[in-house]
Formats: sequence, structure tokens, C-alpha cells
Amino acid sequence: MSLEKVLAISGKPGLFELIVQTRTGFIAESLIDGKRSTVGLKNNVSLLAEISIYTHDGEIKLFDVFKNIAEKENNGEAISHKVSDPELIAYFSEVLPNFDSERVYNSDIKKVINWYNIVQKRGLIAEAFSGSKEVLAEEAK
Repeated sequence: MSLEKVLAISGKPGLFELIVQTRTGFIAESLIDGKRSTVGLKNNVSLLAEISIYTHDGEIKLFDVFKNIAEKENNGEAISHKVSDPELIAYFSEVLPNFDSERVYNSDIKKVINWYNIVQKRGLIAEAFSGSKEVLAEEAK
């Protein structure tokens, strides 16, 4: 599985892997408990690859924010999304210093941190970003 197939479904907690598309929607599997469910076309569904975070310079893809967190945590787990709001904001400011605090709400930050930790526990962060430091070092040469 790759990060490209991970989605968020409005009204359902956690993240899901897109398994197969059907005539009336698709089948998704929860990354938390592995349960499969049918999702209709009426549900609001977002691929993580299409989500962006507001910054003062425009928008940045969610996967770039995940990459920043992965580099900070050496592909490990981030802080809990349940810590206090000031702690969350301080942490998020470290991984994305120029985020637009007027348009990115605390609930958005909690969601990003929670989502990062969910995909990290499934091994998708290490799979996606493990070579990123080496690639950046090569590009700098």
C-alpha cells in the first residue's frame, strides 16, 4: 500500500485505504482496525494526496508536511494529537514555521498530527520518506 491510496472519509474516524471502486462507490479498509466498509458516492471523501495546508506563501501539500514531521522525528511517531493546544501549535510551528495561523485551526493541526501517527504506525512514513535525506543530500551536490 502507498500513501497515494490513503483517504479520509467525512463522518468516519481515522484513515482508510482505497481497496476497490464499485458502481455505487468503493470499498475502503480502516488503517486503525482493518475493518472494511462500503462507502457511497454521497460521502465526502478526500485523498490525502490532494489535501493542502495554508501557509503565508500559499499552500503546501499535506505529504510535504508529513515529510517535515518525518525528518524531525527520524521517521518515528510525532507527539500525540491529544496534547494541549499550545503544545500542538508549538510543535506544528517547528515542522511548518510559516503556516497561516488564521486559516489553519487547532482542529486541523490535531487532524494532521493524528493522521501522521496513523500512517506512521502502518509503516507508510518510513516507506515513503526513508530515502528523502539521501535524496536531498544528492540534490545539494
